[in-house]
Amino acid sequence: MKKVSVGVDIGGTNTAIGVVDELGHVLTKDSISTPSHGDINVYIDDLAAAINKLITNAKFMNEDIEIVGIGVGAPNGNYYSGTIEFAPNLSFKGVVPVVRLLRGHFPNIEALALTNDANAAAIGEMIYGGAKDMKNFVMYTLGTGVGSGVVVNGDLVYGHDGFAGECGHTTLVPNGRNCGCGAKGHLEAYCSAPGMKRTAFELLAKYNAVDSPLAKHSFNELTSKMIYDAAVAGDEVALEVFKITGHYLGQGIADTVHHLSPEAIFLFGGPLAAGDLILNPTKESIEEHLLPIFKNKIKLLPSQLSEGDAAIVGASALAWKELEK
Repeated sequence: MKKVSVGVDIGGTNTAIGVVDELGHVLTKDSISTPSHGDINVYIDDLAAAINKLITNAKFMNEDIEIVGIGVGAPNGNYYSGTIEFAPNLSFKGVVPVVRLLRGHFPNIEALALTNDANAAAIGEMIYGGAKDMKNFVMYTLGTGVGSGVVVNGDLVYGHDGFAGECGHTTLVPNGRNCGCGAKGHLEAYCSAPGMKRTAFELLAKYNAVDSPLAKHSFNELTSKMIYDAAVAGDEVALEVFKITGHYLGQGIADTVHHLSPEAIFLFGGPLAAGDLILNPTKESIEEHLLPIFKNKIKLLPSQLSEGDAAIVGASALAWKELEK
């Protein structure tokens, strides 16, 4: 009998759901809207119905399957309590008991757990990806924000209250850019996809670079993919965006290395599609900022999780991790 787990990724707009086997292959998947109405009970009913529908589909495709657990990745997800707490991009207010409510629909599933989306990605890398044989590593997720999951001695670090590992909110530039969290100068304000756009517009103004292809777009129109395409075409502004982003990212990663001495740092997210354009300046900056005892020892690796299914796969891995306990 094939053992599988269900992965749920709760996003601000959509919730992705998938049934995943022990090798990290997604057997079937679907999504539902993450509602704006804020009624958590209605949402959990809809989510449970979608999960049951996918389980039925998976059993139709593979008759001999056993659902061993459900893992949920969510913004501001607290592993200890199974709650989402004051998530700014979700309509559910305050502290939301997601695991308790889901357990009411799935009382016979033993492994049911929730964590934040970056932690889920780290667990996915450990169970299915490039960190299978590693006990100490850190996952950085680059997207709308910068998240991170920290693994020490084979265990994900949750800290005292369940929210450890916010490497994206390391202060890089005192009194620097406003971060989405309200503070100033955080890594996220420079190395997220919106941070790259802010860098691009600062450079366009600095050089009065009206001939740059990036100058043709408004701030809301510009994407990190456009910056990548311009860099590949040789645009000096776009190339400098990647150099600056890599410099700040490497600086932040060096701080993480000093705190944790990991075997490797994994990077995941849309900007990683740029390959060496982002990896090379990041590596150079890491080495520049490291203490001598750490130089040339830390691997910087792209995630081996497939970006399209990574959120589902990472969340599903949480169930396998629960079963190990």
